[in-house]
Amino acid sequence: MKAESLRQAKEAYEIEAACIREELEYFDDAAFSAAVDALAKAPRIGAAGCGHSGIICQHFAHLMCCIERPARFISPAEAVHGATGFLQKGDVMVFASRGGKTKELLPIVDICKAKGVTIISVTENLESPLAEQADIVLKMHVNRETDKYNSQGTTSTTALCVIFHALQAALIEETGYKNEQFALIHPGGAVGERLNKK
Repeated sequence: MKAESLRQAKEAYEIEAACIREELEYFDDAAFSAAVDALAKAPRIGAAGCGHSGIICQHFAHLMCCIERPARFISPAEAVHGATGFLQKGDVMVFASRGGKTKELLPIVDICKAKGVTIISVTENLESPLAEQADIVLKMHVNRETDKYNSQGTTSTTALCVIFHALQAALIEETGYKNEQFALIHPGGAVGERLNKK
């Protein structure tokens, strides 16, 4: 390996660690509390994003299911072909887009508004369409991506992931979710073995 390759690899750790520290400075107690309250009360939760944001939205939906908040990732492509039928009045839809202008997500916003679905947008751009049309906005912060061209979805993916992890941590407390409940739905793997050890 070239010396510069190794340096770039180690710098990625520093860039992402700095991003997480800085992101906490943008934490909005009121907006975050509103998001947790909405998610705790929602009968169903949807999540949508494109590219790397979409992948992390899939992770978010799984995080919600792991604490028994029924959720699913709704593909932007499928959303406008009937998949938004999953959402009903009183549900919550989470949109993730760093720039807040992802064109594939905007028609889904219109559907959610027509159906009475609460919209949570996670974005860096508070003046974007996704932010302006949301009921609740959680601000992302990204210092820079880890690659030398500052173009790959790396640090931005981590920043989004941390927000979703924080939401799950708060929801566990807010809903009184017990580890015994998780043991029942997670009998598989090393975690399941540890949780269900008699």
